[in-house]
Amino acid sequence: MGSLDNEKNEIMSKGFVIKGGLVINEGQRAHLDIQVEDGIITKIAPSIHTPAGLKEINAEGLYVIPGAIDDQVHFREPGLTHKADIASESRAAAAGGITSFMEMPNTVPNTLTQELLEDKYQIAAKSAVTNYSFFMGASNDNIEEVLKTNGNNVCGVKVFMGSSTGNMLVDQHDTLEKIFAEVPLLIATHCEDEQTIRANTELFKTKYGENIPMSAHPLIRSAEACYLSSSMAVELAKKHNTRLHILHISTAKELALFRNDIPLTEKRITAEACVHHLWFSDEDYAEKGTFIKWNPAVKTSADRNAIWEAVLDNRIDVIATDHAPHTISEKQQSYFNAPSGGPLVQHALQAMFQKTREGLITAERVVEKMCHAPATLFQIDKRGFLREGYHADIVLINPHVSLIVSKQNILYKCGWSPFEDTTFDHHIMATFVNGEMVWNGTEIIHTQSGKRLIFNR
Repeated sequence: MGSLDNEKNEIMSKGFVIKGGLVINEGQRAHLDIQVEDGIITKIAPSIHTPAGLKEINAEGLYVIPGAIDDQVHFREPGLTHKADIASESRAAAAGGITSFMEMPNTVPNTLTQELLEDKYQIAAKSAVTNYSFFMGASNDNIEEVLKTNGNNVCGVKVFMGSSTGNMLVDQHDTLEKIFAEVPLLIATHCEDEQTIRANTELFKTKYGENIPMSAHPLIRSAEACYLSSSMAVELAKKHNTRLHILHISTAKELALFRNDIPLTEKRITAEACVHHLWFSDEDYAEKGTFIKWNPAVKTSADRNAIWEAVLDNRIDVIATDHAPHTISEKQQSYFNAPSGGPLVQHALQAMFQKTREGLITAERVVEKMCHAPATLFQIDKRGFLREGYHADIVLINPHVSLIVSKQNILYKCGWSPFEDTTFDHHIMATFVNGEMVWNGTEIIHTQSGKRLIFNR
């Protein structure tokens, strides 16, 4: 695979200069050098003479991009650490070029109080390789706790308008009205109509009993279930001028809810697409089975194509993962018993760069959707771009080295990937977090490099 092993013990905290790489940033590509000192990008220029005391990193033949920002992950800590934990999954993220993550509240216990929210920050401060933020969770009865959330150091509030773990389904309309009316922060929603899903489930149970085939998943968690919930969220947001971000759009029908005629900085309603909805379709259930069982479900190739169009025309603003690992034994169960979700952070950036080979998207747009747009959308302080004065979250990618995903090179604690046996034509050669090389192409070489994300709100 190749690595930067020779740099392993040489990159000092004082700084370094990345020389000769093809920088892909803010819609442009150019051969530029990047100087980093004390974790900050101090200079970007066509040619930089490396100052005394700084190390030099040869990036000739490599792409140089900002670290990716994943606005939706489930790292399972606390309470579900047999599946994953913040330490293991942040390492996998770093190996995949993701330098910042925002984690969801459906851990055990659910993150429904400020005290429980702070507990997760304390865990991350001790174990996260990458930068981090955590969503505050909403339920039918914790609005007072939600309103205490500090938008300067918390990414947002998560509302499950569809089934979830524990006490996190918000299905009382009065509660939704109150949340949308009173919460000043960004509200991120999982949108599926629970009543529709339950009715569809009963229909398929009548037909198949307990032996429902995986191919029924997108029919049970149907396009109509998604649209009913998403359209309700948009209606509430428009009524109350709420800052709404709808996660993991999975249907063509929902795309009419979003605009592309105003800049991202002016949008009050935004949307996310996830890697699995851009890569897989219902045709893949026959081979992959429960290993591509997600909520919302992977749907038709027509839905997938429509989502791609919306990514490219800016109705959809960001690409993320919804990384949600489970053990192999859990995923190998029957339809009703196999949990939804799968691990993606280690291979998401490579998967999207693979689509550049196929001509579906340019490298510039991948960087826009996975690095720039999440930083802009969440108003993250000094991350997501390669700019002087910004934190040095930087990724080096070799576009000439292939990688076959296998159990031998998977870093997820769960030990599997829906991309196993897939060949990616780009290799993450190095990942820097706050100016520290944490991944050198073959292994994690620094830990606890991450910092809490700050938001300019």
